[in-house]
Amino acid sequence: MHDIALIRSDPAGFDAALARRGLPAISPQILALDAKRRTVQTELQGMQQRRNEASKAIGQKRAKNEDTTDLQDEVSDIKRRMPELELDEKTFGDELQALLAMYPNRPADDVPTGADETGNLELRRIGTPRTFDFAPKDHAALGAGLRMMDFEIAAQMSGARFVVLKGKLARLERAIAQFMLDLHTSEEGGYTEVNPPFLVKDNAVYGVGQLPKFAEDMFHTENGFWLIPTAEVPLTNLVNDTVLDEKELPLRYTAWTPCFRSEAGAAGKDTRGMIRVHQFPKVEMVSITTPEQSAAEHERMTARAEEVLKRLGLAFRTIVLCGGDMGPASRKTYDLEVWLPGQNAYREISSCSNCGDFQARRMGARYRPKEGPKGSKGGTRFVHTLNGSGLAVGRTLIAVLENYQNEDGSVTVPDALKPYMGGLEVLPGPDARK
Repeated sequence: MHDIALIRSDPAGFDAALARRGLPAISPQILALDAKRRTVQTELQGMQQRRNEASKAIGQKRAKNEDTTDLQDEVSDIKRRMPELELDEKTFGDELQALLAMYPNRPADDVPTGADETGNLELRRIGTPRTFDFAPKDHAALGAGLRMMDFEIAAQMSGARFVVLKGKLARLERAIAQFMLDLHTSEEGGYTEVNPPFLVKDNAVYGVGQLPKFAEDMFHTENGFWLIPTAEVPLTNLVNDTVLDEKELPLRYTAWTPCFRSEAGAAGKDTRGMIRVHQFPKVEMVSITTPEQSAAEHERMTARAEEVLKRLGLAFRTIVLCGGDMGPASRKTYDLEVWLPGQNAYREISSCSNCGDFQARRMGARYRPKEGPKGSKGGTRFVHTLNGSGLAVGRTLIAVLENYQNEDGSVTVPDALKPYMGGLEVLPGPDARK
């Protein structure tokens, strides 16, 4: 949610910031609606003051046995007109809130300008993609050869974009998630593990910016719940409508959950394999900080996601997204893209975003500073929220399969995962079953 006071003070700056996302100027429409609401508010305040003055005067006149008819008529007229103005104030306020809720966060000053992914900038590459002396297969072919990845049976029970994993491959996916959780909850990682609900109400998805604009990208139940598209939703909402003490910050949470997405805007994309499915597991990281902490926390969170890939020995690159390619709640986003030899390309495996106070304003999430800051309200300030994949478990499984495959169709288990696999070193290929 945007701060209307900032838009009033610098409408040109607001429009210029959203222009970096490829959006037209909107401040005139916002300020016109805001002016209507403020005019009504001023009139209401005047009426309330005059009503109080007239009521006091009535009491004084009655004490002197003087006629109060005119004053009583005036108070009655004010009482009749005030509900109409109160309704106008609410209507204009609701329209203003709805308008502000439709527009994405302002990009940070150091975010590159660009309309789409072509404007993203690569920051670094870690690791060298493996070279093969045979033609590497993609994960779908490897999974079929292992007979542990079944799209057909999944389609029979659930439709397209679902998968069933079996046996050692199912255990490998679980091992990946447990490895990530242990890394993030270690003393070095510093995150608190949470097991949150997977079904949430409207206010939870509204709070992180998914509603109202992205309803079609989520699954909705008949009795009013939303299936979480990511654990960012429940983890960030742990501070919904709360006032924290500054000494509590930063708060860091992590969770391993299933995620559900309708992929409404992804028709025809990545139809083969597990790259884009309706249900997938992910380990999420969320941080709640002061404004002064958030930039450093963003770098720290991204480094924690990178550490997962480093320990798994997977080549990847880190890019900063341009204004036109960021999610709506983000003011700055780093994407991690892992090398997939089956596609001969880098593909996204993590997205780490600093949302500033955008989500906090929607949720009413504040903290009480040690000292009263500039711009504080009632001794409180809005927190900053950050979220990042640490990592997408299914895509990490894909990366492990493709990068650790052997010519016979078997897959070597990375060293970091062997303790979680009971010491198993290799998922045997098709020839091992003959």
